[in-house]
Amino acid sequence: MIENVLIGQFIDASSIFHRLDPRSKLISLFCIIIAFLLIDNISGYILASLLVVGCITLSQIPLRFFLKGLKPILIILAFTVFYHILFTKGENLLFQYSVLSIYKESIIEGFSIVLRIFLLVLITSLLTLTTKPLDLAHGFEILCKPLKRLRFPVEQFSLMLAITLRFIPTIVMELDKIIEAQKARGVNFENKSFVKKVLSYIPIIVPLLFTSIQRAENLANAIDARAYGDGSGRTHYKVLHFENRDYQVIGISLLVVGVFSC
Repeated sequence: MIENVLIGQFIDASSIFHRLDPRSKLISLFCIIIAFLLIDNISGYILASLLVVGCITLSQIPLRFFLKGLKPILIILAFTVFYHILFTKGENLLFQYSVLSIYKESIIEGFSIVLRIFLLVLITSLLTLTTKPLDLAHGFEILCKPLKRLRFPVEQFSLMLAITLRFIPTIVMELDKIIEAQKARGVNFENKSFVKKVLSYIPIIVPLLFTSIQRAENLANAIDARAYGDGSGRTHYKVLHFENRDYQVIGISLLVVGVFSC
């Protein structure tokens, strides 16, 4: 199951994305998300798909790894398609039976939204796969520094972000161990109906919650033992500096926003 989780995993490589400053990646990701939300035609989706494929190629991370990570959201994507097909109205009626009406516009809208979610998940996963959680939290903390004037707890929020990204794979690994332990005790998770399969996961949720709470308590005690406090005034071993490639990537992302907004 750990192979199907993209968020929180870091894959070390020597690509240009790995060498970028985390702040430039965060800014670029924000711009690209805005650009993808502005897509309203098929040519825009083609350009966005080419952009995502190009970024994945430059990251030196195999495409099949990204496709594996999309498995957990397939149910959400399928539900999104069927919801729009069944409940979105249009002008060109394709099929009608009793109260069920399917329009051409509903099918197009359903698949376009799924494709947009698909692209957003891939480009967001690229950020976490090419950036260490601590570096990502550090960059986020620097970018949010102006919010301290509004009494926003920037340091605490960045620490929470780093811990969340760091422990998602750990919790998934713990889940794998619990499932293997249940299988060793004779629990069968296969060849069951959907309802029975959901009920069979209840004995897994309880120990997973217990171990997660225990891990959180140990982490809180470790933070208190190191006198972390609220994190204000804390120095960093690694100092972030913008280089020419960072400005170039930000410029390209702003250009992408301009292209998709036209």
